Amino acid sequence: MDKGTILIIDDEIQIRRFLKIGLESQGYRIFESERGEEGITQTVMRKPDVILLDLNLPDMNGADVLKKLREWYPGPVIVLTVRESEQDKIDLLDAGADDYITKPFNMGELLARLRAIMRRTKQEADEPVFIYRYISMDFSKRIVTVHGAPVKFTPLEYELLKLFVKNPGKVLTQRQIMRDVWGPGMESETSYLRVYISMLRKKIEIDPARPKIIVTEPAVGYRFVIE
Repeated sequence: MDKGTILIIDDEIQIRRFLKIGLESQGYRIFESERGEEGITQTVMRKPDVILLDLNLPDMNGADVLKKLREWYPGPVIVLTVRESEQDKIDLLDAGADDYITKPFNMGELLARLRAIMRRTKQEADEPVFIYRYISMDFSKRIVTVHGAPVKFTPLEYELLKLFVKNPGKVLTQRQIMRDVWGPGMESETSYLRVYISMLRKKIEIDPARPKIIVTEPAVGYRFVIE
């Protein structure tokens, strides 16, 4: 079954071979580029559903490739990186990456990230209703139900939950969340966010002290986990 098209931009032939074999076996169509400029050209020609982008390319920095892609390419980009710095990861997400995965990684982890991204993309094209486990969110009616019962949310709580469910599986930085929910100029006021995350967890988590749905990515932000 054709699950979509993926473009791999990575100069390491062993990584490209590993990804191609693993992803084609799961039904994805694969195209490859070993240089940044070639990857940008391939994106124009192939119009991939997802791009896997390495940061260390021979002709240009992967972060610069990401910036160029984000001028016109609307699809998901997952960054492949060996960098461990949390600030590097935050900068990549703020620059437009949908997710990152740190090398070395296993195929199971990558496939889980791809499923989450594909699910989000499909959801955006479908009717405006989100259903996951015991949570249902009707965007047109602004109704949220938890375990089958309607739950009241303040306007900010609702917008925060909406941002998460429209980005399942994606790491959202604290600055991204503050900008998208509270507005420009509020990026540094992250103390508000911790309070609202706590309130949100009390309304949707089975055990708010041990969250399984809205989880913390230490020093980076939060992720709405889709199993």
